Amino acid sequence: MKVIHYTEVEPTIFSGGAAQGVAARVVIGKEDGAENFCMRVFEIAAGGNTPMHSHDWEHEMFYHSGKGEVYCSGKWYPVEAGRVALIPANEEHQIRNIGDEPLVLACLVPSKAPEL
Repeated sequence: MKVIHYTEVEPTIFSGGAAQGVAARVVIGKEDGAENFCMRVFEIAAGGNTPMHSHDWEHEMFYHSGKGEVYCSGKWYPVEAGRVALIPANEEHQIRNIGDEPLVLACLVPSKAPEL
């Protein structure tokens, strides 16, 4: 059993190149005994973005706070607190913060995926 606040996990910062202003945390992963999924929490700073990328696994996202857009299937979709998104395997995608506050989201990936 593990119960924590996500900010108790030290973030990995991605800021440079294709990623800007991204703090990523593995909040539940292999080290915790999770055999099937990894849960990550991302904080994307105002004006920040993840890189445009694709991979051979799906992932699910829950948007906790902030305002942003997620690109998938050739289109940008608005996201905000309470929204969820499914990114299918092999779909090019990107997340960007279009608001003034951090965009915070939880992301689930299967255990075969790199945790970060």
